[in-house]
Amino acid sequence: MNAYFEIAYAAVTHRLCLFTGTGFSKAVTNNVAPGWQQLLEMACDRLPNGVAIKAALFPAGGVNPLTLEEAAQVIDLELTKSLKTSIHEVIAADIGALTPAGDNSVIADFLQKNPLRIITTNYDKLVETLVGPDTCQSISPGFPIPRAGAKTKVYHVHGSIDSPKNMVVSSDDYFKFMLGESYFSRKLSTALHENTVVILGYSLADTNLKTILSDYKGFSRTHAIGGNLFLVSRNKVNQHVKDYYAHCYGIRVLDNLEVKDFFLQVNARMTDAAKYSGTASQNINKVLFQGHHYKDEYLKVESSFYEIVASVAGIGRSINDPLVVAALDKIIQSKIQFTSENGAWGQYEQLAKWLCYLGTILELPGTSVEKTFLAAVTQSMNSMSKTRLLGYSWHAYGAWNSSWSDLLAPNRAVIRQHVEANCWRPDAIELVSQG
Repeated sequence: MNAYFEIAYAAVTHRLCLFTGTGFSKAVTNNVAPGWQQLLEMACDRLPNGVAIKAALFPAGGVNPLTLEEAAQVIDLELTKSLKTSIHEVIAADIGALTPAGDNSVIADFLQKNPLRIITTNYDKLVETLVGPDTCQSISPGFPIPRAGAKTKVYHVHGSIDSPKNMVVSSDDYFKFMLGESYFSRKLSTALHENTVVILGYSLADTNLKTILSDYKGFSRTHAIGGNLFLVSRNKVNQHVKDYYAHCYGIRVLDNLEVKDFFLQVNARMTDAAKYSGTASQNINKVLFQGHHYKDEYLKVESSFYEIVASVAGIGRSINDPLVVAALDKIIQSKIQFTSENGAWGQYEQLAKWLCYLGTILELPGTSVEKTFLAAVTQSMNSMSKTRLLGYSWHAYGAWNSSWSDLLAPNRAVIRQHVEANCWRPDAIELVSQG
């Protein structure tokens, strides 16, 4: 998938931020790390009347009467009254015993080789263990912010086991966190605006995170930039849910994907991303501001379009910038021209993949590039075939068919309307009618 190249490119240009939740800790401990409710149940086990409290807060086969933060508040009150300790100290003791387990080599290799910003709501120090102490800073509430630099910085926005009293656990803690303008909430907001962010092992359940993501979505929509947020899910995600994530938060979902497999895919793209990153900024600046053009030989390579789009973001320009639109127009027109050459079946497939990629990162209706995009859609859809029909590209059809559900919902709608009005190939009309 092109998303993996984009993430690899962000890593080699030092613009990648990982946002990790409980699922990440589970992945690097062979599923030993407890979930949030399991942590609270373990805390209940410390209480003299823990069985009754656990049954009341987490009824077997029933619906929890309180949110987990509220349940944590109840347990904290009981722990303070019965054992003169806090839920923060109890959880810190349980979490502090965790260590990485299983084969984490592919994850550790990526974390150790690449400068990263890692933001986590986890209290554990598993990331720091995988990265190693020599190149990693752990930053959490309760300690001064380090002034020295480090290749990798880990920001524990909800606190860490290093300072239990500053961990965000109970409903009181969450209220204070959401209402307070802390260094960590500002750091999270800054990371979303300045980096490609990959969310690993997180369910978007945190209200404060949703607020920040929603604010970012407004920024990205105003500036017409491609979405730079990815959510990695180990399970299949329903198309309606994907559309919701994309519409509300600008998030692209990579589903049916284990954490270790995600890093395996990104690692496989690192060499190509590093090879191009050295000259990418120079080349895009020459094209946009000095009247230069990309060579045909370069544009005939499939990865060139993904590299160009990544370099646009890298120099801080918008895809909707008139200079960028003009460059994309020429690039796509060149690709269409390549399809007219003898034996150019590979170009048909690449054109389809380019259009699908653009349709996954930018809401096209109303943008300056919409007209060029739809003209290319007409060319692509009218020259493809679902079956091996002489003179038509079945690989182009395969590209559209496999990527159709990944396109942003507004783009699927405008493409469907355009194809029904302008394309005569029945395979194209059938494909865009999928929903």
